[in-house]
Amino acid sequence: MKKLFIVAGLLFLFGSLSMAQDLISVADLAKELKNPDYIVVSAEIPTEYAKVHITGSVNISYKDFFKPGSIEGLMIADADIAKVFAEDGVSETKKIVVYDEGSMKYASRVYWILKYMGAPNVMVLNGGLEAWKAGRKPVTKNPSTVEKASFNGKANPGMIASADDVKAAAGKSAVVVVDVREANEYKGLDGKSKGHIPGSINIEHLALLDAKGLMKSKDELEKIFAASGVTKDKTIYLYCATGVRTGKAYIALTKILAYPNVKVYDGGLNEWIALGNKVDK
Repeated sequence: MKKLFIVAGLLFLFGSLSMAQDLISVADLAKELKNPDYIVVSAEIPTEYAKVHITGSVNISYKDFFKPGSIEGLMIADADIAKVFAEDGVSETKKIVVYDEGSMKYASRVYWILKYMGAPNVMVLNGGLEAWKAGRKPVTKNPSTVEKASFNGKANPGMIASADDVKAAAGKSAVVVVDVREANEYKGLDGKSKGHIPGSINIEHLALLDAKGLMKSKDELEKIFAASGVTKDKTIYLYCATGVRTGKAYIALTKILAYPNVKVYDGGLNEWIALGNKVDK
């Protein structure tokens, strides 16, 4: 019996460690910066990348995946996503570390797209560029030159919830729709926001980081979600306006808390409204 408890404990420990590995610390990334098996990706817009970036990192902005058109934030086709990554030397066979200025929202978005596209080894730099600079790690203004790669990952449509899925969730206690935008946007008090999807609850993506800009602990995250009824036994649909800010919550729920049924409504509120659906304030 004692051996069974030991084995169970080890399995739990290793499971927890594997979940946490989707976030990488400044110290751990610094050790791998020259490792050819790794590639580091800045998810910021090109003008920010040009100011300063992690030495050796390539620039693939979260906006590179926006489909042209009247609905901001819709994702381009899978083949086009693969082309974006390949042209900047990113292959699904690499260990990919994504970072941004420190908010982790842009990095987590590109992380989610990579996971959707079938890349198995993707990490977000915990604390982003701010934490990297605070740790006195190497930065530069010089752009990196990399050879084109092949990106042959297989997309996983099961990670995405559609507008119809979100509609069907209405009144179902087993499904929770979570709006990760700031409270003023959720309430329709922000000038650009018209409100929120009826029945959705609000858990701000900002609440998931601590005062140092690092992801909060497992216990803290569990309390945040559980307080709003977001528990492991439920199916969870995450959304914001464009899909960009859902990534942090996706990592927290799936990789730190090990929630099994989490999807992103990628069209977000922008698509929801464009389709003529009702919003509440």
